[in-house]
Amino acid sequence: MYADRILREELISRIMTSEEAAQLFKDKMVVASSGFTKAGDSKAVLAALAERAKTEPLKITLMTGASLGHGTDGALAEADALSLRLPFQVDPILRKAINKGEVLFIDQHLGETVTLLKSNHFPKINIAVLEASRIEADGSIIPTTSVGNSASFAALADQVIIELNLAVPLSVCGIHDIFSAGEYPNRCEIPIVSVDDRVGRNSIYINPKKIVGVVITNKTDSPAEIAAPDASTSAIARHLVRFFSAEVEQGNLTKSLLPLQAGIGKVANAVLHGFMDGDFENLIMYSEVLQDSTFDLLDSGKMTFASGSSITVSEEYYLKIFHDFEKYKDKIVLRPQEISNAGEVIRRLGIIAINTALECDIYGNVNSTHVAGTNMMNGIGGSGDFARNAYLSVFVTQSSAKGDAISRIVPMVSHVDHTEHDVDVIVTEQGLADLRGLAPRQRAKVIIENCAHPDYKAELLDYYERACVRGGQTPHLLEEAFSWYGRLRENGTMKKFAD
Repeated sequence: MYADRILREELISRIMTSEEAAQLFKDKMVVASSGFTKAGDSKAVLAALAERAKTEPLKITLMTGASLGHGTDGALAEADALSLRLPFQVDPILRKAINKGEVLFIDQHLGETVTLLKSNHFPKINIAVLEASRIEADGSIIPTTSVGNSASFAALADQVIIELNLAVPLSVCGIHDIFSAGEYPNRCEIPIVSVDDRVGRNSIYINPKKIVGVVITNKTDSPAEIAAPDASTSAIARHLVRFFSAEVEQGNLTKSLLPLQAGIGKVANAVLHGFMDGDFENLIMYSEVLQDSTFDLLDSGKMTFASGSSITVSEEYYLKIFHDFEKYKDKIVLRPQEISNAGEVIRRLGIIAINTALECDIYGNVNSTHVAGTNMMNGIGGSGDFARNAYLSVFVTQSSAKGDAISRIVPMVSHVDHTEHDVDVIVTEQGLADLRGLAPRQRAKVIIENCAHPDYKAELLDYYERACVRGGQTPHLLEEAFSWYGRLRENGTMKKFAD
């Protein structure tokens, strides 16, 4: 029945239901799951574990590549089955549990999880649940729509459960490039010198003796929630296109720019769509997530190749892409996130990194993760991996939120994920601030003038000027720096009311 999906015959006898697989877990286990931005994740076993935990209390530590789909994180949180979660999540139910202190969360650079695991900085993985499109004769697996941390989980886990997903066409075979640089002190170089280099194998090796169960599924990934470009995101895209066009005119870049990386979400997706309108050609991408706009660029001929760790697209694009996947097989590659996010490769290729900020301050420090400095949103993801090593590090955000009650440009960010040293350009719908070669006092003027919302610009400038009177390399009025958040909490807006 599964002759084209399970090529190692002995594993057919290990087929079981998701409920049977869920019985293999014990309290306090360390569990790893495939999945990166809702793609290629566990769709059955972890859900069955959540059901079991409703009546049979147990808690696990759960690590993944990035976020899971189909409400799995939320189901586990509601069942009180999570004690610790890492390195990234996007589920609103889990987010609430994290912020209430019910689930501990480690927010981590996505490119560093495997290094920490291999260095024994985390407890050993007891069970890994990995989605596959096919099991090869040697027991190795062909991943589905993501690679994430699956290869390392397969190597490090005591036991492995494979979710064999029949909904994923076998045409995905051949798009994966599985490579590891090894462990300290004997790590080797990552020999990627061009975005389209393939340096590893097509499948993830697993010792067949470790495979304790095979669960058959037939379920597609959760669709990405991609909002259409609006006035603000389109304006951000226009500012960036003009900026890159000017860089080309000045001879700093060619019309092919340099390899692009973009975070996921409506702003990043709109920015990538903006490249359709510019006078660019033969664009390439070295990123984490291949999203709707990536395939639009490939279809248009503007982009010739894209490397990532997952394919995370809307339902409409999922159907379109996998209806005729052969047309993309020579244009994309999926890698482990320790490779897609490797600082060595990012710096060598000269990546242009475009990521999203929750807020920025007047000196260019960026908060990507914490609302009002306290409540976790999703996590830093891979933005730091790229920002710290990019040829050009760009952060985009809208200048205000919640009907202009919140300014995204503030005197001092309430939480720092990316310091001013790793931020080259900030863009809002108001304009673009090129911070390269500027001292802090120069940066502040450029950010306030070009990026701040009109309702907040005068007060930001007043704060800066009064701080300069007090002095300092990076002038601040510490007694006032966070007062905007106090006003927001007390009055529902950051705007300053008259006495």
